[in-house]
Amino acid sequence: MYGVTGSGKTTLAKRISRATGIPWHPVDDLTWDPGWAEVPDEEQRRRIEAICTGGEWVLDAAYGKWLEVPLGRVELIVALDYPRWFSLQRLLRRTAARALDRRQICNGNRESLRQVFSRKSIIAWHFQSFRRKRQRIRQWCDDPAAPPVVRLTSRRQTESWLGG
Repeated sequence: MYGVTGSGKTTLAKRISRATGIPWHPVDDLTWDPGWAEVPDEEQRRRIEAICTGGEWVLDAAYGKWLEVPLGRVELIVALDYPRWFSLQRLLRRTAARALDRRQICNGNRESLRQVFSRKSIIAWHFQSFRRKRQRIRQWCDDPAAPPVVRLTSRRQTESWLGG
């Protein structure tokens, strides 16, 4: 899975895993320890390599610092390339709900209102990374040497692809 922040990568990865029986590995659980401590880059890479050397797997994201690891072994990239307004409204709703109900999201971590309004918030990250991630998806689609890409540009298209 690849896509902009808030596009629904994790939800779709779970659905793909359920439909295919292929194990899903939530990347946030591999990259964030309790207390929002970021796992060191070398350990993130080791964890991702351990998964990607296995038979079949679904990842719900791929970080730039180790992107080449899954890309070197992936059979299919499912890319969510939704418009900004769509992914941003999803992200805002999800973030607000998590900050208010304080549900655990990865390794016991929770989102807070303080995080929502910080410079390092997931919403700020959406704006910082949106263009780069969309460009990367489109480059993969245009590159015959890249792994096959299913580029989904709307919720309707995603549901149709899942049903097929």
